[in-house]
Amino acid sequence: MNQHVNQLVMNASDEVLAGPDGVQRSPEDERQFRKERLAAALRIFGKFGFDEGVAGHITVRDSLDPETFWVNPMGRSFKQICVSDLIRVDHDGQVVEGQGILNGAAFTIHGHIHRARPEVVAAAHAHSVYGKAWSSLGRLLDPLTQDACAFYDDHALLDDYTGVVVDMAEGERLAAALGDKKAIIMQNHGHLTVGGSVEEACWWYVTMERSCQAQLLAEAAGSPRAIPDEMARHTSKQVGNTLAGWFSAQPLFDVILAEQPDLLG
Repeated sequence: MNQHVNQLVMNASDEVLAGPDGVQRSPEDERQFRKERLAAALRIFGKFGFDEGVAGHITVRDSLDPETFWVNPMGRSFKQICVSDLIRVDHDGQVVEGQGILNGAAFTIHGHIHRARPEVVAAAHAHSVYGKAWSSLGRLLDPLTQDACAFYDDHALLDDYTGVVVDMAEGERLAAALGDKKAIIMQNHGHLTVGGSVEEACWWYVTMERSCQAQLLAEAAGSPRAIPDEMARHTSKQVGNTLAGWFSAQPLFDVILAEQPDLLG
């Protein structure tokens, strides 16, 4: 399985695409698969209570036209998203397929990330409670737990708040701050994660939310002891790699598809 993890091919001229699961699909089949995983990820966010009004979005790069990406339409609940609800957007912010309203912040944030990071297949952002709370502190996460080590030296901080991210220059600044890392904490806003698959981006978001929660609880209870740098770095290589992110998400997707098969409609 390892040999396939970092070979996520996005060239639509190829006859097949190899995903993180090692399954080879035609570009058309890969498009459908990514849309199904995107709808499932949005349902997972809804199940976990990450929704906040119309805020929040997950995107996945299109396999046939990598300069476009699929995203949930604004105003549709995470809890009700189906594959047929998804819209495809180009880098000019135009809806080129599907029916629905494009969230301006989704385009500004995700469009710049997808453009700056060709290897990023998916990106996830929502206004979940603990991510928002942690972001108000203007700090990176500490390696307090094994799970938090996934982000050791692999997440960034956008250290000021300038309003809802709809300005193109702000989107560029966010993408630049993210750099080559898997996640970013946005001051007074929340967090965002990226990955080589929908599953990976979704898992990093979920486990980062829980790591924010764990650190807030630990600091409220006392003075937590961080994992030493050398061991945190070693653990990061074990729990923070692409395969670990993709594989850790599989139970979430198995459960949501069993519980809510209507999302495939």
